[in-house]
Amino acid sequence: MKPTLKAALEVQANLSANNSHAAAVFGEYLQYLRDQGAGKGLDIGETAPDFTLEDATGKWITLSEELKKGPVILIFYRGEWCPFCNLQLKAYDRIMGDIKSAGAQLIAISPQTPDHSLSQQEKLELSFMVLSDRQNKVAELYHLKYKLPEFMHERLSMLPDINGDDSFELPVPATYVIDQSGRIIAGVSDINHRTRMEPSEALDIVRSL
Repeated sequence: MKPTLKAALEVQANLSANNSHAAAVFGEYLQYLRDQGAGKGLDIGETAPDFTLEDATGKWITLSEELKKGPVILIFYRGEWCPFCNLQLKAYDRIMGDIKSAGAQLIAISPQTPDHSLSQQEKLELSFMVLSDRQNKVAELYHLKYKLPEFMHERLSMLPDINGDDSFELPVPATYVIDQSGRIIAGVSDINHRTRMEPSEALDIVRSL
């Protein structure tokens, strides 16, 4: 049996499980997001907001134009600095052949600048589009944008350089499956960035269309 994304994420989470300080900070962070009502995302059945964003090579990509080619798996992730995001992207990349055979494609979005998106795409050898959502404008349309609490700023002090602004705003990680009519037919968004939609689940959904 092939290892699941969930299992890989659990291994990553266990690396800091024995660090009581890190665990306490993580718990405080999640409670902050709950109190803010962060990352509710969009509901199944809603129309996915259209957008045009720049990819890692400087090309502009429009969701509605891509949907003319087939369904889209849309991933919002935090950035190249997030090991959980990297595990997710690599897990989806491993089944890109199957996704394409099902007539679908994958688009990943983060608030990173195009230069950092390109660096990540090359480092992870990703075969799908990685788009730059400056200032989380698209994440806001999808009700995913939130502002980091101040006690996390020092821990993530590299964000202004990576994202090109000092807002300390991020998207709640989310995955949506969008059919060709632009309707969201499946979706997962979770303030706990250690929880992601399993690639096999997304694949089964696009195969059923």
